[in-house]
Amino acid sequence: MTAARFLVVLDADSTLIRNEVIELLADEAGRRAEVQAATEAAMRGEVDFADSLRSRVAALRGVPMEAFARVRARIEPTPGVRELTDAVHQRGGVVGVVSGGFHEILDEVAPALGVDRWRANRLAVDDGVLTGAVEGEIVDAAAKAASLTAWAAELGVAPHATIAIGDGANDLHMMATAGLGLAFNAKPAVRAAAALVVGPQDLSEVIPLLP
Repeated sequence: MTAARFLVVLDADSTLIRNEVIELLADEAGRRAEVQAATEAAMRGEVDFADSLRSRVAALRGVPMEAFARVRARIEPTPGVRELTDAVHQRGGVVGVVSGGFHEILDEVAPALGVDRWRANRLAVDDGVLTGAVEGEIVDAAAKAASLTAWAAELGVAPHATIAIGDGANDLHMMATAGLGLAFNAKPAVRAAAALVVGPQDLSEVIPLLP
C-alpha cells in the first residue's frame, strides 16, 4: 500500500451529514422527541455515550428493515463535503469517517461522498425488524480515537499529519489525538476544547487547512 500524505477523519452525524440518523430512525418508531433529547444530552457530554446509545437504540425496537431506505432518502450531505473529500484526494490524502451512528446507513452514504474508509455501530436484527440492541463493541469516544490512530499507522501517516473533525463530546478524544482537531457545527464544550473552530456549516472551509 502506498503511504498517504495525510489523513482526515470526520464524525458522521451533524458533521459529514446534516442529520442525526438515530433521530430519523426514531421517527419510524414514533419516538423522535425522546431520542432527540437523549442525543443532545450525549453530545453535550452530560451522560455516558455508550449507555445513552443503548437506551436510544432500545427505542428503535420493532422498526422494520424497510425503514432504512426511507431514512437514507432523507439524508442531507453537509455543504462542502464533496469539495473537501475531492481536495483531500487531490493532495494525496485519505478520508475516514468514524461514527457513533450505524453501518446500515454509512455503507451507502460514505462512499457516495468520497469517503475511503469508515467505522460505525451495527444494529441487531431479528426476522426483519430491529431488536433494540447494538451488535458488538460500541463505537464510543475511545474507539473513535483508536480508529484514527490505527488508520494512520496502516497508511503510514505520521500523527502530526492527521486531522479530526467533530461536533460532539464523544469526538473530543479523537480531536485531541489528531495532529489538528477541528470543531465543526459543535457544542460549546467541543468548541472550547478544539484547536480551531470552523464557523460556517460548510466543510469546504476546511480546505485551506489541509497539508
